[in-house]
Amino acid sequence: MTEVSMDTIVSLCKRRGLIFQSSEIYGGLGSTWDYGPLGVELKNNVKLMWWRTVVYERDDMEGLDAAILMHPRTWEASGHIESFTDPLVDCKSCKKRYKADDLSDNTTCPDCGGELTSPRQFNLMFKTHVGPVEDSASVVYLRPETAQGIFVNFDNVLTAMRRKLPFGIAQIGKSFRNEITPGNFIFRTREFEQMEIEYFVKPGTDKEWFDFWVKERFNWYAKFGIRKDNLRLRPHEGNELAHYAISCVDVEYRFPMGWSELEGIANRTDYDLKQHIKFSGKDLSVFDEKEQTRYVPYVIEPSAGVDRSALAFLVDSYRQETVRGQKRVILALHPLLAPIKAAVLPLLRNRPEIVAMAKQLAAELRTHFYTTYDETAGIGRLYRRQDEIGTPFCITVDVQSLDDHQVTIRERDSMEQIRLPIEKVRTHIEEQLKQAG
Repeated sequence: MTEVSMDTIVSLCKRRGLIFQSSEIYGGLGSTWDYGPLGVELKNNVKLMWWRTVVYERDDMEGLDAAILMHPRTWEASGHIESFTDPLVDCKSCKKRYKADDLSDNTTCPDCGGELTSPRQFNLMFKTHVGPVEDSASVVYLRPETAQGIFVNFDNVLTAMRRKLPFGIAQIGKSFRNEITPGNFIFRTREFEQMEIEYFVKPGTDKEWFDFWVKERFNWYAKFGIRKDNLRLRPHEGNELAHYAISCVDVEYRFPMGWSELEGIANRTDYDLKQHIKFSGKDLSVFDEKEQTRYVPYVIEPSAGVDRSALAFLVDSYRQETVRGQKRVILALHPLLAPIKAAVLPLLRNRPEIVAMAKQLAAELRTHFYTTYDETAGIGRLYRRQDEIGTPFCITVDVQSLDDHQVTIRERDSMEQIRLPIEKVRTHIEEQLKQAG
């Protein structure tokens, strides 16, 4: 395995158009990042593969896209207004702020050695106002999680889609947390995107479904290319469980800064639905026709971060090797996650007929999958450029192509080359992508 530092990943992301510092021309805004032309493709592919796996390939899942702004009573019911806090301390000398739970010594600043203030509770929700008047009646919050949008829509989805338990609701969306100490690139940010499932089950079957989703979600990361020795499961101890959970297991990844959470799977019991019943007065129980009784479902929640997942796939796919005395950097991304699926490269850019043939092929492939055309360097440099951004297939049009109407397809990881008729290129690549998935 190639050991890679976070600085190397950050540099690669900026140089190759994956991720940029937000508002960089103004000096940037702390812990906010913009996904560039290739980064947005990677991020979209991560979301697409998650959605395909948990929604399209299952018969017990529905999708949802709930609003970011919700009625403030939602956050009273969920407990976020009262308890979504972190203990904050300030250094009296250098004025830096820290999350008290992250410090081994809550009296001394780890940076300058100065004295720290006593911890005080800091609510992590961003507050804003709806309408022209900023008063207490207009206060709303940017959601700190996507889960509550699913809970308040539980009955809508259940009724509209004529569902019976067990079934789940999946959602991908932005969340916002005013973190005291964000950092480690896109690992912990104040604005982030989640991929969450709330899976509703009958009480008594929750342990079985909890174990199922822990295994299912761990295997998803391995399926899409993360090496299993860089993944592990970590059960939460009793004192670190959230107030709504009776059990939780984190899927952790070995990031450059160490083992950290990639996804959490929690048994949230019936806490959330009962809270919303209490605060809204709406009956969210379901009727069991077999037993002729009503009950409030338990909920199993697999909750993953899009940004953390993208970072893990980037880190795990990074390779360095030396080929014929030259350094080769590769992003060995799973082909379905790779931003660009194929690059068409003319061997000689000063031959108009070769360029024309290459551009025509690129245009045809572009209607089926993301394809790029590049003639800005020699073929060796073009190959290295595509390797570094994870493109699985490079297609070279050469002088011989003018006579035999065949092109050379080079595979990224093995560098093996095959020659195929132009009319078979698309189906060959599509078959390779299908086999990879």
